[in-house]
Amino acid sequence: MQLKKISGQMSLAACALLQVASPVARAAAADNNWQVDSAVLLYSESDGRVSVFEPALQATRTINEDEQIDVSVVFDALTGATPNGAHATESTQTFTSASGNRSYTANPGETPLDSSFQDIRLAGSVNYRYNLDRLSRLTWGANLSGESDYLSLGGSVNFEQDINQRNTTLMAGLALSQDTLLPSGGVPCSLTAMPLASENEDDVFQSAGNSDDKLTTDLMFGVTQVLNRKTLFQANYSYSQSTGYLNDPSKIVSVIDPATGLPASSGFFNTALTRNLPYVYENRPDSRTRQSLYSKIVRYLNEDVIHLSYRYYRDDWDITSHTLDLKYRYQMEGDFLQPHVRLYQQSAASFKQHDLQLGRDVDAATGEVLVDYASNDYRLAESQTVTLGLKYGKLLAANQQFSMRAEWMQQTIQEPGVSESEKTPGLDAIIVQFNYSIKF
Repeated sequence: MQLKKISGQMSLAACALLQVASPVARAAAADNNWQVDSAVLLYSESDGRVSVFEPALQATRTINEDEQIDVSVVFDALTGATPNGAHATESTQTFTSASGNRSYTANPGETPLDSSFQDIRLAGSVNYRYNLDRLSRLTWGANLSGESDYLSLGGSVNFEQDINQRNTTLMAGLALSQDTLLPSGGVPCSLTAMPLASENEDDVFQSAGNSDDKLTTDLMFGVTQVLNRKTLFQANYSYSQSTGYLNDPSKIVSVIDPATGLPASSGFFNTALTRNLPYVYENRPDSRTRQSLYSKIVRYLNEDVIHLSYRYYRDDWDITSHTLDLKYRYQMEGDFLQPHVRLYQQSAASFKQHDLQLGRDVDAATGEVLVDYASNDYRLAESQTVTLGLKYGKLLAANQQFSMRAEWMQQTIQEPGVSESEKTPGLDAIIVQFNYSIKF
């Protein structure tokens, strides 16, 4: 489950990784029976945090002038350490691993990281596209993705209609996905205390069951407009509704004694007597509605091309974001260079809490959490991200192309009112990707 979320945060879904062909590229591919796109992506965060190795392959078969099918496979391997949701304190902190049978510690002043964080994912998809008539197309899709603790099954349908002498393309799409969460040791009960590690699985935590589910429905409407022979404009509106289990079972929130500013150690959280550690498993609303507006303009300057896009996002968790993306493709003879700048800004979720205060948010005697929702996941925090990169591509032959890109990403987490010693640190990451395409 973590891998899926991180891949989404990085915007490295399979379609992006493989640089799925534009309508112009698809038209060119129609002259060939097969087009095969391959890619390998390497992602590495600073300070020994998350690293990802992601190879991907997509094969497109043009059956005839009216039919096309493509099959893609993506493999992800992830290792490293990730913040567990607790924050740094002046004391040594001890935590229980996801399996429940071992513990790990964070030294004074260290942001708690679970160094056992690792996962693998194998995902595949199939899309079948055919022409309804000369001006309209329909695409059916199915996808399956599996991790050690996560299984996702989805389907989609997409309709395109050309109008205005084919200068305008209207699009409407629908996608459904059913995700099943299968965490090691079971699903922890929300807002219950993390217990000490134990070899007896029954002592680990209060389990809400071995698995839980999430259902997501996505709708998209869009228009692509040829403004003139050198300018293309695109605008999309998307709506997404998720219901079910939306928590991250590995994330916790610190319970702090306001008198000392340290993790609670009395009453219900007297670990020596109760085996309860001063942390509770997070809880998020069981539904989430997302909306976004995306616009993009592509301008051809003789041989060079400018891509400029803007995306506005909001959801009912009170998260809003703005994304500005600029690419300039400088064409040389048989080669190209493409600098890239991406700016991203996000506000915090309404239930993002740095910690819970004993006596105010948590009953000191019973451990009952007195708020409905709480999470200290840094991905729900106010943040800014800057990405700078450069891509190089070379035409190897009339039907082959190679490209590579390198990018540097810096994310800054904003936590107003939190002392510097307790703040979740930002991160720097390096992204390197290699692509190879061939038509035959």
